[in-house]
Amino acid sequence: MSSLDLEKLDLIPGDALVAVDIQNDFFSGGSLAVYGAEEILPVMNQYIEIFQSRKLPVFATRDWHPDGHCSFRAQGGPWPVHCVVGSKGALFHPDLRLTDYAIVISAATEPDKEAYSGFEGTDMNDRLQAAGIHRLFIGGLATDYCVLNTIKDALKYGYEVFLLMDAIKAVNVNPDDGQKAVDEMTLLGALPVRVGVFL
Repeated sequence: MSSLDLEKLDLIPGDALVAVDIQNDFFSGGSLAVYGAEEILPVMNQYIEIFQSRKLPVFATRDWHPDGHCSFRAQGGPWPVHCVVGSKGALFHPDLRLTDYAIVISAATEPDKEAYSGFEGTDMNDRLQAAGIHRLFIGGLATDYCVLNTIKDALKYGYEVFLLMDAIKAVNVNPDDGQKAVDEMTLLGALPVRVGVFL
C-alpha cells in the first residue's frame, strides 16, 4: 500500500480514530499555543464525522496535568503551565465536535511523570484491545511531541497506523522538528493519509 499516493481507503470494523490533545492551551491565546493549530479543526471534525457515521470508535486524548507537574518550568521542565485539571486551558477546543460517543483518555496525570504518548500510564491499549481495534488513524497536537510518541507506542503495540497529515501541527522548537517527526513516524511504518481518501 502506498502512502500519500493512496487515493481511496475503506474503513472497516477494527478501525479507530485517535484525536490527540485538541485542547485550548494549544490554540491561539493558550499558554502553549501551536502555530496554525486552528487549521486542523475543520479537518479533524471531518474525520470525527466520518468515523461516527460508520459507528467506528473515536478516542480523544488530553493532557491532564495536576498543579506543579514536572513538565512545567517552575518545576524544572521545558514548558509553561498548561492543561491543568479544572482549567479552561485543559478543555477540548469548543469548535471540536466531539460527542458523548468519544472515549476520552487522560494522560500525564501524575505530578512527577511526563508522558507525551496517549498510551503511557493510561488504559488506552486495554480499551482498544477490548474494542477489537487493529488500525489506528491518528492526528492532532503536536506533531513533534504527543502525536509522535502516541504513534510510536501504537506501532510498538502492533497496530497498523495511519498518520492524518492534514490534521497535525508541530510546535517546532527547532524549525524542522515537525518534518523530522513525520519522517520518523513514516520510517517506523505509519502511513500518511489525508481526509480525501475517505470521500
